[in-house]
Amino acid sequence: MITPNVWINTGLVLIYGSQIDADYHEHVAIQVIWPSRDSVCELNGEPVQSLTVIASRQRHCLKISKGWILLVEPNSQLGEQLEAKLQGQPIVSFELSADNKAHSPVDKKSAFKRLNPLFESMSIAQTLLNLNQSSVTDERIQKLLKDLDGCFVADCIKPAHWRAADVAQTLNLSKSRFLHLFRDQVGIAWRPFLLWRRLICALQTLISGRSATEAAYLAGFADSAHLSRTFRSTFGMNIMQAKNLLK
Repeated sequence: MITPNVWINTGLVLIYGSQIDADYHEHVAIQVIWPSRDSVCELNGEPVQSLTVIASRQRHCLKISKGWILLVEPNSQLGEQLEAKLQGQPIVSFELSADNKAHSPVDKKSAFKRLNPLFESMSIAQTLLNLNQSSVTDERIQKLLKDLDGCFVADCIKPAHWRAADVAQTLNLSKSRFLHLFRDQVGIAWRPFLLWRRLICALQTLISGRSATEAAYLAGFADSAHLSRTFRSTFGMNIMQAKNLLK
């Protein structure tokens, strides 16, 4: 039995795990699945053995006994590269001759290195894993995303500070103008994007060894039950299942 691992970088979440059983769900991230050659993997009830990319906001369920899962924000440089590979399709598969059944990676550096064949097969620069910058061009939205990125290196900034009207005021924009500009630049409405980021903050809190109650508080959810319900609708599993991936 391998020990599952989760790593979070700006704009992405990387999971190397076993016995993942996620019900139907959808999220803002583009998802990449790379099952091990000796893995049993099903996507929407159909067997999958090849490298597979799933579009943002595409409802799906996934069962995988061993392998990699990569979640990438579509407004990032890596997200744009993956979006181009999808060519407007909801799901695209790639043939990949390399195997990934070797021992579990021990840290983020070795995990990212193990994904070299995956990126080579799609002709995408592997360096984007380490430096997955935003593709946003508007300086105001760039600054906003940079402030949000601060949650990756510190405790999540309470969502009370991220109400659309308040954010718009700091950017010297009307609320309606801000919401339009954000969606135009990021490709995702402000509220679902912020919810996604709050869930990533909660996941990062769990990774640090703190409780679901603490994770809920830091990410601005009413309680652990509220966090778990939201987590399940986004990732297809509840908080206790997620914590089991981190053991």
